[in-house]
Amino acid sequence: MKYVAWAGVMLGLLLAVPTAVEAQEDRLTKSVRLLSNYPNPFKSETTIPFELDQGLFENGHRPVVSMRIYNVLAQLVAVPLSTGSGVPFTELKLTWNGTGRYSAYWNGKILGTDRGAAPGVYVYQLIVDDDQSTKRMTVVK
Repeated sequence: MKYVAWAGVMLGLLLAVPTAVEAQEDRLTKSVRLLSNYPNPFKSETTIPFELDQGLFENGHRPVVSMRIYNVLAQLVAVPLSTGSGVPFTELKLTWNGTGRYSAYWNGKILGTDRGAAPGVYVYQLIVDDDQSTKRMTVVK
């Protein structure tokens, strides 16, 4: 009985405490929304959408956007490409596209190699100016 009570307390704590991903998502302003990648889980490639409000582009401002993909050991695995232009999302200055919808593409390969990422959980991070947000994705084989 003692173990059941202890398990109930631990489960309650786990459910009440926000995950690291949720805590980081709260840091991102309401004018930026990082969406879930699709497909997820995926085998060979995925698309990562995000949205930026038009207010970020006021007075000629061009937000600086970076995106990175990390493994569970926090090691950099990849830098996705901007869908359409194929430019890596490394401090990319975006212009207003009329809709505010943007996306990144990851071919599932490890940065600088032709090797596919191992099956498992990965974290993708979006940084817009000084704000950041993260979400999880799963690679399956």
